[in-house]
Amino acid sequence: RRSDLLLPHAHALDAAGLAENLGLHDMAHPMEENVDDQHLLLHDQTVIRKGPISMTKNPLSVPCQKELVGAVMNPSEVFCSVPGRLSLLSSTSKYKVTVAEVQRRLSPPECLNASLLGGVLRRAKSKNGGRSLREKLDKIGLNLPAGRRKAAHVTLLTSLVEGEAVHLARDFAYVCEAEFPSKPVAEYLTRPHLGGRNEMAARKNMLLAAQQVCKEFTDLLNQDRTPNGNNRPAPVLESNIQNCLSHFSLITHGFGSQAICAAVSAVQNYIKEALIVIDKSYLNPGDQSPADSSKTLEKMEKHRK
Repeated sequence: RRSDLLLPHAHALDAAGLAENLGLHDMAHPMEENVDDQHLLLHDQTVIRKGPISMTKNPLSVPCQKELVGAVMNPSEVFCSVPGRLSLLSSTSKYKVTVAEVQRRLSPPECLNASLLGGVLRRAKSKNGGRSLREKLDKIGLNLPAGRRKAAHVTLLTSLVEGEAVHLARDFAYVCEAEFPSKPVAEYLTRPHLGGRNEMAARKNMLLAAQQVCKEFTDLLNQDRTPNGNNRPAPVLESNIQNCLSHFSLITHGFGSQAICAAVSAVQNYIKEALIVIDKSYLNPGDQSPADSSKTLEKMEKHRK
């Protein structure tokens, strides 16, 4: 058991219960297909890749014993199609799971066993289900030993294939952009800081500093090049930071970084609206008391309506 790969704050679920009980249907839109046939080589000493030995360096790879490293044939080939778990019953679209994605699920940091992988792929439970899955994996060059233990805590995200995880992140980003009340929040939080020009100037400097920090943070996350689905982009970051981002992305199957960027984007929209409120108040002649500032904001709101 790889104790250093455990998620400290994850909500653990029962492995057997996850494979049995997670059975909702698909999101409304299928996963976008990519044409890049390259894949991430993540190695684990309990997953044997059959084929010629390849020891090319990869900044996203995980060290392992050399004798267990091999090449999986046809990583872009579709292994199976899986109905999603999060949509309404009226939606029946499926997500394609490639050989490369199966390889990632069997490799660090998750190292899924046959029981969990069968649940993720929505395979019906049967007496010889584990053996059947291992035989199918053997045909694509992956050897999953019986009795293998998972390396990471099981969470709700474990049940999602990469296509649905990315779809969920995109929908979350859309809701954050379209529905988060940036302007009302900005007006409410800025109102107590409009007591005078000095206070407004100090508040504005704080907001500008926060805006810069948020930009630097999202710029970094947007440079994450962890393989996902059938897409294998070339890394642009240094290997040490890319490996850390890849660990998080692989644990969340592409959802994590995109969801964080969406949330930080909502914060950035709040900052923009707060700066607008301060600039409008600062242009008014003379210092304003908090009560006067509140009246000014109310008049501005009525004028917009």
